[in-house]
Amino acid sequence: MLQVKNLTKTFGDYTAVNDLSFEIPKGQILGLIGQNGAGKTTTFRLILDFLTPDNGEILWDGHQIGSKDYNIIGYLPEERGLYPKISIQEQLLYFAELRGKSRKEIEPKIDEWMEKFQVKGKKTDKVKSLSKGNQQKVQLISTLIHEPKLVILDEPFSGLDPVNAELLKDGIIELKSKGSSVIFSSHNMDNVEKICDNLIMLRNGETVLDGKVFEIRESFGRTKLFLDSAMSPMEVMNIAGVLDVVEQPDGSLNITLENAEVGKEIFALATKNGYIPMFNQQPPTLEEIFKMKAGGKHE
Repeated sequence: MLQVKNLTKTFGDYTAVNDLSFEIPKGQILGLIGQNGAGKTTTFRLILDFLTPDNGEILWDGHQIGSKDYNIIGYLPEERGLYPKISIQEQLLYFAELRGKSRKEIEPKIDEWMEKFQVKGKKTDKVKSLSKGNQQKVQLISTLIHEPKLVILDEPFSGLDPVNAELLKDGIIELKSKGSSVIFSSHNMDNVEKICDNLIMLRNGETVLDGKVFEIRESFGRTKLFLDSAMSPMEVMNIAGVLDVVEQPDGSLNITLENAEVGKEIFALATKNGYIPMFNQQPPTLEEIFKMKAGGKHE
């Protein structure tokens, strides 16, 4: 288990991280979100001892994390870096050896991992011959092939198309199933929502959201309503407590409510003549919540 307790880091008069606390049990995934400059990368660098905190402590399995623990960590920095003139195989073996693994232990796994991430090329190909997307997948493999117990991924989905993003999600979930603790940052809220057990949002180094993803969404109330009925946009808009109505190309309505209770009145009116194709009342998406909190609203 990773435990971060009251972590604070300043640079002169600027506070990058302020009194941050969280824990990631084994077999759990934490999403760290926030705008650029919120403190996400600084947090990762503090965990990895690239930076020294002004206050707080970082524990792994109950002891202060230190150099003896770094072989069980997999870290993917936001700034990618591979050796272009070296083959995929030599690259992966080199990074694995830096993590205390032997060539004999890792070499048989290379084909399996290349197949898992659908790397187009042979393991003897030099990295510079690969497309940008395949180079990124090789870097991901180098982060994960030694099956780390703690995985830190800084914007891992950046630049990946939907197919390759799905492969990465599968790889993260597989590590979780084997008991790894995973923390990653992302600007793609859909990925965060799908695979995270817990979520922290930072703004200017401060924690503004902390909890399970579904609980955070529910805390904002079920103020989003998706309706397919005989009601017109004007009819819905005239109901007290309706803030916005957007008609979709298929004729259904996306409705924003002042509070969840308004949904009951809309349901009664929409179903007064019986069956309707759709009535779906949801809390705001994580993307919408991110925009609210990043802009400082709804504190």
